[in-house]
Amino acid sequence: MMLFKLSLKNMKKSFKDYTIYFLTLILGVAIFYVFNSIDSQQAMLELSDSQYQIIDLMISILSGFSVFVSFVLGFLIIYANKFLIKRRKKEFGIYMTLGMSKGKISKILFLETLLIGVLSLFVGLVLGVFLSQMMSVLVAKMFEADMSTYQFIFSTSAMWKTIIYFGVMYILVMIFNVISVSKCKLIDLINAKKRTEKVKIKNTFLSILLFLLSLFILGYDYYLVTEKLSTLSGREFIACIIVGILATILFFFSLSGFLLKLIQSRKKTYFKGLNMFVVRQINSQINTAVFSMSIICILLFFTICISSTAVSINNSYKKDLDKLTPVDLNIVKNTEYYDNNGNLIKNDDDKIVDDLKEYGFDVENSFTDQVQITGYYESSITYKSTLGKYADQLEDLQRSFLFNETELILTESDYNKIAQLYGNELVNLDENKYAIVANFDQMITYHNKALKDNNVIVIGNKKYYPQSDECLYGFVEISNSEMSLGIIIVPDEAKNDLTVQSYLLAANYQGNSRQDKQEVEDKISSLDTNHSLGSITKIELYDSSIGLGMIVTFIGLYLGIIFLICGAAILALKELSESSDNKERYNVLRNIGADQKMLNKALFIQIAVFFGFPLFLAIIHSIFGIKVANLMLVNFANQSLLTSIILTAIFIIIIYGGYFIATYLCSKNIIKETIKKGAVSKLSD
Repeated sequence: MMLFKLSLKNMKKSFKDYTIYFLTLILGVAIFYVFNSIDSQQAMLELSDSQYQIIDLMISILSGFSVFVSFVLGFLIIYANKFLIKRRKKEFGIYMTLGMSKGKISKILFLETLLIGVLSLFVGLVLGVFLSQMMSVLVAKMFEADMSTYQFIFSTSAMWKTIIYFGVMYILVMIFNVISVSKCKLIDLINAKKRTEKVKIKNTFLSILLFLLSLFILGYDYYLVTEKLSTLSGREFIACIIVGILATILFFFSLSGFLLKLIQSRKKTYFKGLNMFVVRQINSQINTAVFSMSIICILLFFTICISSTAVSINNSYKKDLDKLTPVDLNIVKNTEYYDNNGNLIKNDDDKIVDDLKEYGFDVENSFTDQVQITGYYESSITYKSTLGKYADQLEDLQRSFLFNETELILTESDYNKIAQLYGNELVNLDENKYAIVANFDQMITYHNKALKDNNVIVIGNKKYYPQSDECLYGFVEISNSEMSLGIIIVPDEAKNDLTVQSYLLAANYQGNSRQDKQEVEDKISSLDTNHSLGSITKIELYDSSIGLGMIVTFIGLYLGIIFLICGAAILALKELSESSDNKERYNVLRNIGADQKMLNKALFIQIAVFFGFPLFLAIIHSIFGIKVANLMLVNFANQSLLTSIILTAIFIIIIYGGYFIATYLCSKNIIKETIKKGAVSKLSD
């Protein structure tokens, strides 16, 4: 009972000194619950079957990421406890001096950790339950779902998952605490505050060399992953990431070796106000926090890249949907297909509407704005032949691309029919001319190069020359992204020398509301066409695009928030620990004439620099990291990138800046209390 009371008293004391630690645990629990409670939230939404499938997929992915997140949060808790134990080593030494055994001290830590865990779990779950309702609204808004049946939802499964995951973390922390205390010697505990971490780098010249080496390695690494990305294998790319992490550690490892000397060389700056004290404090902190600052920098880098890329991808999906889905339906009929029994069927019948009627579909009362076109091919006209000498250059960038595939060929009149329906630019060909339409940026670039070289195609015995030295923007099949690699448009008379490849019907549904269109959609989906017809629908593309954008966004936010909280919390705890250790130094400065304003400014600069260094290097990393992401996800290019970066910046300012301000205020209070105690002690004397 005595140990429990002591533990409760210590927890109250710790709560005052380490509010940030408790808030971080609460936020971690809340976020974990929110992203694992989506399965319960979807129950109250009126969603289509495809939307339910998308959310189920997202739940499965988030569950997998939750395991990773639990490891990250576990690392944070253990790392935070390391500072908390270090802060209290002298206290434990006094306990042992008074006769308390290591076993009892371990029990105190066990009870404190248990109380902290129960409190943070309870408050975090309560906060998570309320935040999860906001998540429900967000999901409903993205899917335009009916919220008329809204009700307050509590996810029992998410609660138990959160309790189990965090319970395991706290058990590991308890074991860690017991091991840490059992290894401590009394003399080490008593003199804990007098000990400092050893710094290996002492030679200024060597430090500068290592610093320049880290910059060179990072610069070369940036060059490889951006300019030479297409030539890197998977292993080489991973090696670049590992080298970048090691160079980041080397950057901070070498920085403190010459930072002090560099500022000391500027006498006016160094001896101004309390700068001498501040610079030495910063130098000392970097010396003793090389690994933690490197980890924080990497976490911030991941936060910026993941959040920016996720938002960019989501915005690009939404932006392109209206333009790329101008009609409700595409139905494709190939001249060759495999039936339900796996038999190859050849069919030259081009009557898609008649086929639909045979399958029992009411075309007249379901469709409007019908347009049907015929697609052709010529065995000698492939992507490689139309790109000419530039095919090899593109092949270096897109190794998986099938350059020997034949390109789709349309007649001028057929393409203009579909272009008019879609609202795209019409083609007007001269005799013996051809044009290329596409919307995939990379292919447009290389097609334009070939067109400027007057690349000739041959159909039958006739040569055709480019109508223009640039591609036209256009497409035939509706899609959720710009993936039309190139369509050859030729004069109508050329079709006699071409082979029919497929037929395409484009149409709109009758009805104006989503519900009316969904009814037609359901009839199309229910048809058993024996694989003779394939359909692509606007509703299906909308649901899958919004769903994929939502999955990417939620995972990006999930990981981004966790990484950002972990990085900011580690910095905050480190600074609070330093402020607590250095409070007597600030008291001495106060006694020799420094006023409170000077002390606050010195503290502010010290914390700002410590928070700023990892963020600065993380931003530099992210400039190249986002570029790599855009190169790897080339079809998203730079769409909405500025918006996503601004949103990510706001996101970082709120959370990271919030931790910075909270750290400064808490540290200022620690120093103020020490100064007040010193003043009271003088008066009593």
